[in-house]
Amino acid sequence: MANTAMLTEAEYQDQASRTLHQLMEALDELEDLVDAELAGDILNLEFADGATYVINSHRAARQIWMAADRQAWHFDYDPENARWFAAKQSEELWATLSKLLSQKIGRAHVLAPATLAQT
Repeated sequence: MANTAMLTEAEYQDQASRTLHQLMEALDELEDLVDAELAGDILNLEFADGATYVINSHRAARQIWMAADRQAWHFDYDPENARWFAAKQSEELWATLSKLLSQKIGRAHVLAPATLAQT
């Protein structure tokens, strides 16, 4: 997706950092089911069964990368729709993580940034 190229480095950093922090806040709701830790640009999710999901800012590509359940996604920021989108899988970051977490914890759970959840 070429939209990421339109972002300046500062805009990318702002969007990526904001998203990682929002993800961390949203994951606090599941603290009894997943141990989430944000260190720098890397968000690690650890589950009781030893599974780990990793979501990180990849500055060189100006993407957010996610690895979970032996799969990988490279999300580009789409400023027109204010979302991170993986063109290869045609998936949005928040929806993809919600789906993966729901499967992992065995019940439906929808993650949303606090600013959207209040709207």
